[in-house]
Amino acid sequence: MKKQILANKQFYVAMYLRLSKEDEDKDGISKTESNSIRNQRELIRTFIRENEDMELYDCYLDDGFSGSHYDRPEFQRMIKDIEAGKVNCVIVKDLSRFGRDYIETGRYLERIFPALGVRFIALTDSYDSLFSDVGEQSIVLPVKNFINDSYCRDISMKVKSQLAVKRRAGEYVGAFALYGYRKDPKNKSQLVPDAYAAQMVRKIFAWKIEGLAVSAIANKLNEFGVLSPKEYKKSLGENYRGGFFRDTKARWGSTAVKRILTEETYLGHLLQGKTEKKNYKLKKSEKKPKEDWIRVEHTHEPIISEEDFQIVQNLLGVDGRSSPENGEVNPFMGILFCGDCGEQMIRRVTRYKDNKKMYYICSTKNRGEGCSRHSIEEKKLKELIEVAIHSYVNHFLEQQDFFEQARGQGTNVEAIMSYNQEILRLKKEQEKYDGLCSGLYEDLKQGILTKEEFERLKKEFEQKAEDLMVAQEKQKQLIKEMLTSGVLSASRLHLFQKSRELQEIDRYTLVSLVKRIYLYEEKRIEIEFYFQDQYRIMQDFYERAEKSKQEREV
Repeated sequence: MKKQILANKQFYVAMYLRLSKEDEDKDGISKTESNSIRNQRELIRTFIRENEDMELYDCYLDDGFSGSHYDRPEFQRMIKDIEAGKVNCVIVKDLSRFGRDYIETGRYLERIFPALGVRFIALTDSYDSLFSDVGEQSIVLPVKNFINDSYCRDISMKVKSQLAVKRRAGEYVGAFALYGYRKDPKNKSQLVPDAYAAQMVRKIFAWKIEGLAVSAIANKLNEFGVLSPKEYKKSLGENYRGGFFRDTKARWGSTAVKRILTEETYLGHLLQGKTEKKNYKLKKSEKKPKEDWIRVEHTHEPIISEEDFQIVQNLLGVDGRSSPENGEVNPFMGILFCGDCGEQMIRRVTRYKDNKKMYYICSTKNRGEGCSRHSIEEKKLKELIEVAIHSYVNHFLEQQDFFEQARGQGTNVEAIMSYNQEILRLKKEQEKYDGLCSGLYEDLKQGILTKEEFERLKKEFEQKAEDLMVAQEKQKQLIKEMLTSGVLSASRLHLFQKSRELQEIDRYTLVSLVKRIYLYEEKRIEIEFYFQDQYRIMQDFYERAEKSKQEREV
């Protein structure tokens, strides 16, 4: 910095004004009037008029900026004018208008301004650097700056606490509503669906379920001229400033699409408090671990069903790496895998004269990295899958009818649990590890194991036993839910019933019922269905009930 004007008789004044939300009194009494921009300006103008050696050079106004930092546009402009020698006096209403950071405020007032020959005046604090004595500079001024800094810290803590209370109460505290929603005009803390944007969110989920890759969805939205979330907010007249987009006009990208496809808010739940500022003086926020987010369920109307959301999460785990060829959707995208190496099967098309043939091969083999082709024609695969789905659905619904009859007759949880083979298996497995853990003490005592081996194996066995206990509890909870709410939701039950009648299984039905398909050599397939846990529970109950019935008849 250049050292400029020192003790001139004529002072060229920078009038600095600042106002922010922190200027609301802690007790709820508004200080807006006393700290208002108008009040600050008039107070300083009156002072300048009363001093003949002062001339206003410019007014610098930061409205809506916190005093906890100095990265304010008008403050920085003022500093540049001071360094250029255009200003040699700064006047503020009080020290808190200048800033609330104890260390930075002291640096400006005790080092930078004196070095530049700048006079500093805080009117209501009765401070003028030209006439202040050593005691005032070394004691009074630092104390006042420290008080202002403490006030800012206190306000920051109170605001954080208040926002946390609102989040836990299920109130939305974001500045802007998530794409797909808008703030209720009657209650700004409540989200309500935005008809147009909600429709686009549903389409994005539907396209993903159809088999489109995330990048293909983004391209499709841009081709149709659909406004990106940022541009849509701007079109509604919202003063939205997002740092994510850099283009003049923000377009849809893979990141924006994936963000929508993984957003649980569309289920009607609020997940807030995802970031936090480690220090009230820092502008940058840091991401918090997911377990520290504040989650409140059923706070607003959902846009996407739980079932469709889970299907999409499963598909995203193995998202297609390329767009569909020639606009044709691969019906098995994201759910067909090689049974030996576990990699996705890829679709190939061969053409001979007017005939087109589609088949699938192992992607590992296709890359020349081993495995075998596991080749199967798409037509043949569809036939095998359709037979398997019809068989699964028919058996599932038969078991469900029997289960619902027993449920209607008041069958209790304990009866079903006693029949459940999975709980019995898990319990037996747990007891095995409990026994192994007990045997370790004897092995340690006899010198078969070292202390280090004992500790390692004990920790390992205890963890496995605990995992098995958790699995048992999940199984028991599922049984309770089936008895309380039924086996399937109304929408899923309708899907099962409808699929019975379909001659050809469509993509939506396929991915709604099938999680994964594994293809082995000789065209052998294994299918991992959704709701398999419910199916096994009903099957165990049915088989045990039939066995009991036969025993009674004998």
